[in-house]
Amino acid sequence: MNKTDLHPEDARLNALLRESRLAPALPPRFQEGVWCRIERAEAQSSANGNSWLDALILKVFRPRLAFSAVAALVLAGAMLGVREGVNTARHDAQARYLATVAPSLLR
Repeated sequence: MNKTDLHPEDARLNALLRESRLAPALPPRFQEGVWCRIERAEAQSSANGNSWLDALILKVFRPRLAFSAVAALVLAGAMLGVREGVNTARHDAQARYLATVAPSLLR
């Protein structure tokens, strides 16, 4: 670790450096202008009727998120297809078994 030994001259130098920093002056009525722009932006967003659904759609249609959404939908479709295939195969196997064990019940 660095040890800082402050000498009295360093403290005076630091005070001089702090005083020499110039802070730019803000234009007149700067804060009022900022609040006016914020109010205008809020009024525009409420006038446009942006609901949460509109915001979600806008986010999903961005290229990066659109790719993720399509990938998720394809994966969900594949999983549902596999599930339906398993159920169909089970139903067919049960029907074949029943046909071999008790063929007269199916007529």
